[in-house]
Amino acid sequence: MDAIGLPLAHCADQTLARLAAATGSSALAKLDGATLLGERAMLGGLTIPGRTSAGGGCRLFDAMGDTIAFNLSRPADRELLPALFETDDLDVSDEEAIAAWIARSDAAALVARGRSMGLAIASEREALLRHGTGLGPLEACVELVTGTNAVNRASRAPRVLDLSALWAGPLTGHLLWLAGAEVVKVESRTRPDAMREGNNTFHALLNQGKTPVALDFRDAVDRQALLSLITSSDIVIEAARPRALAQLGIDAAQLVRATPGLVWVSITAHGAAGEAANWIGFGDDCSVAAGLSAALRAATGRTGFVGDAIADPLTGLFAALVAWEAWRSCRGGRFGLAMSQVVAQCLAAARERDPVGLESSLIAWGASVGQSFPTVNRRPIVPARQAM
Repeated sequence: MDAIGLPLAHCADQTLARLAAATGSSALAKLDGATLLGERAMLGGLTIPGRTSAGGGCRLFDAMGDTIAFNLSRPADRELLPALFETDDLDVSDEEAIAAWIARSDAAALVARGRSMGLAIASEREALLRHGTGLGPLEACVELVTGTNAVNRASRAPRVLDLSALWAGPLTGHLLWLAGAEVVKVESRTRPDAMREGNNTFHALLNQGKTPVALDFRDAVDRQALLSLITSSDIVIEAARPRALAQLGIDAAQLVRATPGLVWVSITAHGAAGEAANWIGFGDDCSVAAGLSAALRAATGRTGFVGDAIADPLTGLFAALVAWEAWRSCRGGRFGLAMSQVVAQCLAAARERDPVGLESSLIAWGASVGQSFPTVNRRPIVPARQAM
C-alpha cells in the first residue's frame, strides 16, 4: 500500500482473519482488509474525499446544530426535496440553493423528517447522542430477530442465496463463495443491480462465481420460484426494508421459523427491527451516522468522508462471518446487521485498541484530500456464467 493508510483497515483485517480461520479458506487467508475497503475506489480511479463522498453521491452540509450527510444519488431523491423543505421555490438541481435551505433547518428535525420520507440522511453527531461512548464487541451489532431450532447437516458446502444488490450484501456472498459456498445471485428482470451501471468491473468482481438467476417479481410463477430457492438454501442474504419484502410476499420471520437451520442475514442501514428498519441508508451516510466524520473533525478540525462508502465493505465482511459461524454451528435464525452500527463498533474498537494510531491515520487522511486513493492489490475476475 501507499503511505496513506485506510482508517479502520485493522478492523477489516481482524474480521477477515476470523473468517479465514473459521472457513479454512486459503483464498480468504491471502486477502487483506485494505484491499476490500479500497478496491472499488482504486478500480474507479477515485480520489480521497472531502465534503463530497468519493463516489460523488453524498455531500456534507452545515445545518443548524450539526452537520448532515445527504445522499442525493438517485433522481427520485431530488424530487422529494420541495416536500422535505415544504416549499415550491427550489431548483432541485441547484446545489447552492439546497445548501441554503439546509443551513436554515434544524439538523435533528431535518434528519427525522428525511428518514420518514425515505431519504438517505444522517447527522455527524448522532452516534454520540445515540450510543454515547460505550464500547462493545462486534457481535453487539448482530440482532437476532427470529431464531429456530438447530438442524444437523451433512459435511458439504453451504448453499447461499444472494438477494442483495450494490456492495455490502454482494460482498458477503462473494466472501462465502471464496470460502467454498455455492452461491446463487438473484436479480429482478425489471430492476437489476444498480452496481452494473455504476461500476460494471466492480460488479463483476463481487459476483464472480455466482450462478445468476433473473426473475420477474411481479409474476406469480417467478415469485414461487423465488420461495423455492429460499427454502432450499442454507443461507439467505438480503438488504431490503421489511415493506419491500412484504410486497414480494416474503415473510422472513415466518420462513425462518418454518425452515429449521436456515440462516437469514438482513443487512440494513440503521436497524433490523422497529422504526429504524425502514430508514434508508448507503455506505457514505451510514459511516457519518456511525461517528466517523465526527472523529475526523476531532482529529483534524475539519469534517469529511472517511474511506469510500466504508460502511459497505465493513458490514459485508462481518455479515459473512456471522453467516458462516451460524451455519457451521447449525444455528438457524434471522440475523440483522446495521451498517451504521458496524462502523460505530469498529470505530470504538479502534479507539480502545490504539487511540494514537487511529488519530494519526485520520490526520493523514484529512491531509490527503484530493490525492489518489491508496493503491491496493488488484484481484482477478473469473469469467461470468450465463444467466439461467
